[in-house]
Amino acid sequence: MGCRDVHAATVLSFLCGIASVAGLFAGTLLPNWRKLRLITFNRNEKNLTVYTGLWVKCARYDGSSDCLMYDTTWYSSVDQLDLRVLQFALPLSILIAMGALLLCLIGMCNTAFRPSVPNIKLAKCLVNSAGCHLVAGLLFFLAGTVSLSPSIWVFFYNTHLNRKFEPVFTFDYAVYVTIASAGGLFMTSLLLFIWYCACKALPSPFWQPLYSHPPSVHTYSQPYSARSRLSAIEIDIPVVSHTT
Repeated sequence: MGCRDVHAATVLSFLCGIASVAGLFAGTLLPNWRKLRLITFNRNEKNLTVYTGLWVKCARYDGSSDCLMYDTTWYSSVDQLDLRVLQFALPLSILIAMGALLLCLIGMCNTAFRPSVPNIKLAKCLVNSAGCHLVAGLLFFLAGTVSLSPSIWVFFYNTHLNRKFEPVFTFDYAVYVTIASAGGLFMTSLLLFIWYCACKALPSPFWQPLYSHPPSVHTYSQPYSARSRLSAIEIDIPVVSHTT
């Protein structure tokens, strides 16, 4: 496997990264992070469930799909610490992952559309496609860490709320969507790391350049020896030495 080719691992990692970012978007916007279920013992009343998201809050009766109360200003008055942390962590994770996707795309496009012989004048401006994938893998790993840690904290904070008040709090499926998306980011990072480690030789430098050695004048502009360009005919001139 060579770093100068576009392989299935890089394409698969790019698609996996796109799916993971889409999952983070969904988890950020879904109003289904925590449920507060209020049960009534009056037969004439229906049980009420309050769905809490990062930005909105919705209250519904059992069996109804319409929100009895839809609070669009919930994002500014969040009183639950784990949701407040997620308001900052998930958008930050999305930004980092999008930057990683951009680097991954630049590396693939440069590998696919570059010429076989580099231009000597542009040698200093060549994009390091292998390095782009390496940095993208590190950013994917960072984005996964930023989104996974506060998402797992929701489980522990939910237990804390049930102990502090009453056991009426449960976490909803947006938590699972975000954790699965964070796992997808880790998988994307792992694929890029495996590709990078498999495509480069062990003795090569850590930051592998686009070409195995820097393009130079001797490599691309001197196909013939210096002696053959001086003259096509070689003349030997004898040297006479005088002895006294």
